[in-house]
Amino acid sequence: MEIQLERNKLDILAKAVEDAGLYAKEQQREIHRSYKTDGSVITETDLSISRRILSVVSSLFPEANIISEETLTAFNPDAPYTFVLDPIDGTDVYSQGLPSWAVALGILDKDRKPVGAYISAPRWGIGQESLFVRLDPGAALRINGEPWTLTGDKDRPRQITMGSSGQRLMDFTNFHGKIRIFGSSILHMLAPVLYSHIQGCVNQSCYVWDIAASHAVLLSCGMDIQYVDGTTFVYDDRFVLERKPFSPSFYAGNEPCRLELARVLPATSKG
Repeated sequence: MEIQLERNKLDILAKAVEDAGLYAKEQQREIHRSYKTDGSVITETDLSISRRILSVVSSLFPEANIISEETLTAFNPDAPYTFVLDPIDGTDVYSQGLPSWAVALGILDKDRKPVGAYISAPRWGIGQESLFVRLDPGAALRINGEPWTLTGDKDRPRQITMGSSGQRLMDFTNFHGKIRIFGSSILHMLAPVLYSHIQGCVNQSCYVWDIAASHAVLLSCGMDIQYVDGTTFVYDDRFVLERKPFSPSFYAGNEPCRLELARVLPATSKG
């Protein structure tokens, strides 16, 4: 089974994700926090964006699967593509008025390889106010409408990004570089691609919607992720269908960077 991801449909989808980010930006000043049963933060904006994007995807690509953090939908294992939505990655920082959050939609192919991404971060940029990442399956990466070229030496991890729980899960004894923490897994994983002086990322346990879009971007730039124990990261049934968090933590970057991170920044027994 193959469905055509026609350019005109992907144009509509890309605009929907970008517009969702702008909508979230407009709502951020007046947002009110509430909490799920597990204690994580949720806002009405999360729910509204989930409804909007799922509606667009289902109308454009009815044969595809959709996985959203906030909405349960049926899953067909034979579907040629799976769209993975995080309505707001970084809801905790979003609800506090901070800038480091993003609307993220990833695309997995039939083999569950990340092959596409649309990421809208309208308060996060590279020397400008906003960021929009577009990676159509089979096409070149574009950022803010322009073709993107990776810059900087990415082999040695002098600066990395990390999740906010990394301080208790990793052994920092032999790591002498700098660490950036934004509060959004999507932005953490994008950083080695976006910023010439950031080489890698260490990400702690989270969910498929927290990483799928940025993983596609990493792959498009010759980078990848691997678990801290050296095993290959797999989008298995537990992670995708059962919506369970991955474990243990993983390293992101090119292969030399990941190998060096494993040497100088190993996981503790909890990581």
